[in-house]
Amino acid sequence: MSGGVPAARAVRLSAVLITRNEEANLPACLASLAGLADEVVILDSESTDRTVEVGQAAGARVVRHRFEGFGAAKQRALELAQGTWVFSVDADERVTPALAEEIRRVVASEPSANGFLVRRDVFFLGRRLRFGGMGNDWVLRLFRRAGARFSGSPVHEHVEISGRPARLGATLEHHAYRTLAEHVEKMNRYTDIQAQMKSGRGIRYWNWMWVRLPWEVFARCVLRLGLLDGTAGVIFATMSAYSAWLKYAKTWKPAG
Repeated sequence: MSGGVPAARAVRLSAVLITRNEEANLPACLASLAGLADEVVILDSESTDRTVEVGQAAGARVVRHRFEGFGAAKQRALELAQGTWVFSVDADERVTPALAEEIRRVVASEPSANGFLVRRDVFFLGRRLRFGGMGNDWVLRLFRRAGARFSGSPVHEHVEISGRPARLGATLEHHAYRTLAEHVEKMNRYTDIQAQMKSGRGIRYWNWMWVRLPWEVFARCVLRLGLLDGTAGVIFATMSAYSAWLKYAKTWKPAG
């Protein structure tokens, strides 16, 4: 056997995520990726807690960068990845063992599809939401790095690939909010960005838009059966309705 430096192991699968003050969520997310991804890339945007230290301690490659919108941040994280395949995950998500095994099989089989949709099970205040529109949440998360890119949207970004994506059978867990205070904080941040986008397009708040509040609650609780998720479902529906209204209300500017 000849000597010399062994060749570096090829990076088949990269896990990429962006963070900002995710010290509480990050350990469980990274633990769910252990043994699955050949590398974990974290793009951190101005965290003031121990997010960076938690990521580094788990063996992730952590890069700090000023936040310029969710789409731009995820695209930068993607550009740091080296894998043939990429799995995009959020800090409040968990890869189930069944999903990890399915991803391994897909990556090893060299499928014809360039990307795969994954269904998310959404947990709110510790309870899984099965109704209210939350039981059929499909997201494109596994994709070939070559030719893929994230949309530049400051919020509600998505990955773009060539061709039609296939679907995986196993699910991804999304532990959205542990407390209402956390929900309010993130909702305020997201609606600030959404309101700026709408103002930039000339969209303004009108008084009749107040009807969006009761309509959204009714649609989620009754038409989409959110009441069947109990108190957590009703609270989630109400918070979602408020968020849908707030992003418009923040475009309103008083006269004078």
